[in-house]
Amino acid sequence: MTSTATLAQPDRQDLDGPTPRAASAGLRAASKRFGGVVALENASFDLLSGDVLALLGENGAGKSTCVKLLAGVYRPDSGSVLVDNAPVERWTPIEAQRRGIAVMHQHPGLFADLTVFENIFIGHMPTHRFGALDYERMRAEARNLLEVVGLSCRPDQRLAQLRTSEQQLVEIARALSVNAKVLIMDEPTAALSLREVERLFAVVAELKARGVAMMFVGHRMDEIYRVADRIAVLRDGHLIGVEAAAELDRDRAVQMMIGRSLSAVYPPRRSTVGKEMIAVEGLSRGDAFDQVSFKVHAGEILGLGGLVGSGRTEVARVLFGIDQPSSGRMEVEGQAVFFANPSAAMAAGIAYVSEDRLGQSLVMDFPILTNASLPVIERTTFAGLVMRGRERALVEPHLQRLRLKFRSLNQRVNTLSGGNQQKVVLSKWLATQPRVLILDEPTQGIDVQSKSEVHTMIAELARQGMAIILISSELPELVGMCDRIIVLREGKVTGHFRHEDVSQERIIRAATDAEVGLKSESTSPPAFASEVNSARRDRVVPAPAPMLRASLFKSIIAKREFGLVCATLAVAAPVTFINTRMMSAENLTAIAMDAALLMIVAVAQMVVLLTRNIDLSVASVIGLAAYGSASFMHLNPESPVLAGVGIACAIGLICGLINGVVVTIGKVPAIVVTLGTLSVFRGVNSLWAGGKQISADQVPQSWLNLTNAKLFGLPAVVLIAVATLLIIGLALRRFAIGRELYAIGSNPDGASLIGIRRTALVMGAFITSGLLAGFDGALWASRYATIDARVALGFELTVIAAVVVGGVAIRGGAGTVLGVALGAMTLLVIQNGLILVRVDPLWLQGVYGLVILLAVGVDTFVSRKAALERRRP
Repeated sequence: MTSTATLAQPDRQDLDGPTPRAASAGLRAASKRFGGVVALENASFDLLSGDVLALLGENGAGKSTCVKLLAGVYRPDSGSVLVDNAPVERWTPIEAQRRGIAVMHQHPGLFADLTVFENIFIGHMPTHRFGALDYERMRAEARNLLEVVGLSCRPDQRLAQLRTSEQQLVEIARALSVNAKVLIMDEPTAALSLREVERLFAVVAELKARGVAMMFVGHRMDEIYRVADRIAVLRDGHLIGVEAAAELDRDRAVQMMIGRSLSAVYPPRRSTVGKEMIAVEGLSRGDAFDQVSFKVHAGEILGLGGLVGSGRTEVARVLFGIDQPSSGRMEVEGQAVFFANPSAAMAAGIAYVSEDRLGQSLVMDFPILTNASLPVIERTTFAGLVMRGRERALVEPHLQRLRLKFRSLNQRVNTLSGGNQQKVVLSKWLATQPRVLILDEPTQGIDVQSKSEVHTMIAELARQGMAIILISSELPELVGMCDRIIVLREGKVTGHFRHEDVSQERIIRAATDAEVGLKSESTSPPAFASEVNSARRDRVVPAPAPMLRASLFKSIIAKREFGLVCATLAVAAPVTFINTRMMSAENLTAIAMDAALLMIVAVAQMVVLLTRNIDLSVASVIGLAAYGSASFMHLNPESPVLAGVGIACAIGLICGLINGVVVTIGKVPAIVVTLGTLSVFRGVNSLWAGGKQISADQVPQSWLNLTNAKLFGLPAVVLIAVATLLIIGLALRRFAIGRELYAIGSNPDGASLIGIRRTALVMGAFITSGLLAGFDGALWASRYATIDARVALGFELTVIAAVVVGGVAIRGGAGTVLGVALGAMTLLVIQNGLILVRVDPLWLQGVYGLVILLAVGVDTFVSRKAALERRRP
């Protein structure tokens, strides 16, 4: 499917006249159940052209179910999804995109390992005439869309290099890239700063003017009433009503959501301020924040305000010992302290609730009880064993106080609503009995009832004498909950207010500069046409040539491939000094031929690893295919060489298909499946060979010439390997199916949300791996001539070493064919060098293991460094 950055402009109706606006999409008597649980029951509403419908409800009320029904992720059990007033059939995410429905999901389905422009267009990438991706068009249209959402970054920048809030803007740009006539926004402002929220609302206003129908799902009432024309309220899976926003006051909206009136979102503050608990003076950390000073007393709630990236979270991380300050002084109860790690901070009575409950606060696959007891697990053990009774006694009181909704303490945390997940996070830190509690965005993404319960709990903890630091992007929360508020801007304290004299306007001015405020030029809606980019081009000043050359050199030396070339030379140089045979034509030819065989099977492994799987059976497939093809050529010496290659490829394809079916259809982990088939295929090979060996004089010379003949002075097997790698590299880089393989490994759930065919592509990856391993088996049989059941025995470790050293991530989603080729070459140069300097070959496997550990260690270090860079304001 092709796309364009120009937004859809459906036929407009007279919005001011009596003619009703057209319904672009909606639900009609739609119901959805999961097992015996009713997620949505008999819900009906319309999304109207040029209108914003806000969807309100507590966590678990059915909002996300409505979103996923409209997005094609779910199909209704009864009732229907309507598009242009007609029920739709065969409803999938791809079909929803084709019909002009764009969705910004609550947890962005983005792909950290892909570029920004690939994230924008993945799933509907424009192509050239012959199916190759149109990269120039995607870059150009991505620039337009990034300008629209107000994000200043390069389209070809890797998404992982952006901050969380910037990634949310990429999600918005992606939603706009599908010519949307319907835009569904599920919690779109959760990770955005005030300025970015303003930019989003400017985009929404422009889309309304263009007749786009929108649905806005959120918990922040200020935003709901600012953006919505109509409000639909859900409770316990039932649609309570749909009313005009102007006619539905907030108190009644809350009552519709929770079934009763909510007396106050922010409880009265009646705590008594006690002794000083924590004080910081002149605290600084690099360019994250500078000269921050404040004190917090027992029974006091201190608020930290400011825009996202102002340094609030960075201060909290230093207070909890995650990061260390570059200067300044910290005291706890009057005693100077320095926290080298979080354990030291916890020992001093400090607890920290991170803003990222999914990534940093919870183990999503663990049960509630395990998550809630993790910080105090040592207090639940006896003789090294965790005592369940002690676990429950430590965490249950806090879970009950927060009114956690759950079936059992053994229920996995990822099955809870966002509000209940946050309650588990809070309860686990309360179990440590802290004296100072740091709360970073404690009510982000939770419903109004859960928010009220969290606020009540915070106020109660303060009344009991706990010192609390509250970081929040919600101004009403800061004003309503805090005794004092400190505001940061660009890492510096720009405001300090007491509860009695603070206002939202004063906080905003301190956070954004009084001269700028919320009505700054950067928040005004941009032009949506080409004149924006034309003006930008007019302002561009070409960089000086030396600067461009320096930038190019820096980017080259930062690449993994450059490091591998250097590593290969670093091994080859001293070995050549010791033994000049290293650089002889005969030795280089042997290395090249061995490397060619390793490269083909390594790139086969890479295809599987990209999808976050692994194929441990490739060496066994090589052995089986090698014996099968050699046996065929032995029995049929008059047959063409391609027939023997075809036999090997067929064997490999069957083996890959077996692996793929069991992994995708059987849902068995790939490491288990391929560890089993490694032995099965090797056993079949042993039974087939029956202890017999096929030697060079038993096969026709044409079979041996397949790899050993020389073309243009190079062995044929080297040219075959280069051609194979070029084909695979081209498919992965230039065609949509290749980019989708990367997307699956980078974010499997996100890939499903946008309609990428995960099952089919993972199956295809295993089939491709088997096919290439089988093909490699034919080349192996031709290259080495003497074939028996032990061919390629133990070769899987070498293959895995080559791909890991070459930069393919075991977690999936990252790696290049060139990197794999250089990784294979590096390993074989190491092997050859060890042999030439007369090192015992038994050391080889140990060396490969050390190389793998070194490669993984380097990747981990680089990833952590990149993560620290992203946290900087």
